[in-house]
Amino acid sequence: MGGGAERSAPLDLAAATLGGYTRPMNYIDLRSDTVTWPTPAMREAMAAAPVGDDVYGDDPTVNELEAAAASRVGKEAALFVPSGTFGNQLALFTWCPRGSEVILGEQCHIIQHEAGGAAVIAGIQTRPLDAPSGVLEPAAVRARIREEDIHHPLTSLICLENAHSSGRVVSLAAMDAVRDVAQSRGLPVHLDGARLFNAATALGVEAADIAARADSVMFCLSKGLCAPVGSMLAGPRSFIDAARKKRKIMGGGLRQAGVLAAAGRIALDEMTRRLGEDHENARRLARLLAAVPGVAVDAGSVEINMVFFRVKAEGNAAAFDEALVAAMRKRGVVISPAFDGEYRFVTHYWVDRGRVEKAAAVFSEACAEARAAAR
Repeated sequence: MGGGAERSAPLDLAAATLGGYTRPMNYIDLRSDTVTWPTPAMREAMAAAPVGDDVYGDDPTVNELEAAAASRVGKEAALFVPSGTFGNQLALFTWCPRGSEVILGEQCHIIQHEAGGAAVIAGIQTRPLDAPSGVLEPAAVRARIREEDIHHPLTSLICLENAHSSGRVVSLAAMDAVRDVAQSRGLPVHLDGARLFNAATALGVEAADIAARADSVMFCLSKGLCAPVGSMLAGPRSFIDAARKKRKIMGGGLRQAGVLAAAGRIALDEMTRRLGEDHENARRLARLLAAVPGVAVDAGSVEINMVFFRVKAEGNAAAFDEALVAAMRKRGVVISPAFDGEYRFVTHYWVDRGRVEKAAAVFSEACAEARAAAR
């Protein structure tokens, strides 16, 4: 359910924007942490940002963000890119020769939510293994590394994801085990760290401690951190130099991108420090939802800002789902339809404790209404 949620009808934001941009959302959006509006401080910084042409390397705000990002994750250099998918695909494009193969989890974002970009952009083959919570078993990884053979593609990269799309966090020990296999075979490791700072918060470590287990790392500035656009790709300077040209090939050479980087700098410096609030709100939401009749929540699996759960429907399941989404929307709460029978609610900066409690309260009403409609 990562980036692949179904589209719903556009929201009417007119009421939310009356009175200026400082007014928070007047509805509760639980679809994802990608829906976060920029904070007032971000909008002010964007308006005042010094800019230049980033393709020439002379946008001072982008340069500052890239240097700060590299330092924060303990890498030599970093590159500003338009999105997380762009950053992951750029990493594959840079690390992997065409026709080679990458090992990664079957349930990871690169496989499930990036539209087959590895084949289209890098021209590579993926070799996934089952890893529903993001933990790749070292023996399974080792078994999938190709030996030199005229019939086989060469293995060129291993990919990890932390935090995982399932909302679970991968331990440093589990990452170490995969990194050790990769190093023993001379293979680089790329980390999809879209929610890297959520993982760091959950583990009680610095983001650099997680990133140290990989050669390159991508992390998003627009997932829960309120920046309107952008992600960072970080790694060795030689890798980033190569990626910069390939970013141009992919159409990611932006011009006066400092307008966006200014918001990214606040996301990196300030918003990453408050993610524990979102995690606590998610745990509270899980407890409140678990009290609703017919709702099954594994509260122990809530490790970051995501709550996954199932609802016992009476009558037609598809009709119930459609009616539930509509009933919640009518009550001012926006949710995504169920995916394979499972719902995902995501907390973020614009969903505080009061809004969590309101969402849970109207969810009970909406379930009753949806069951009646589906009978």
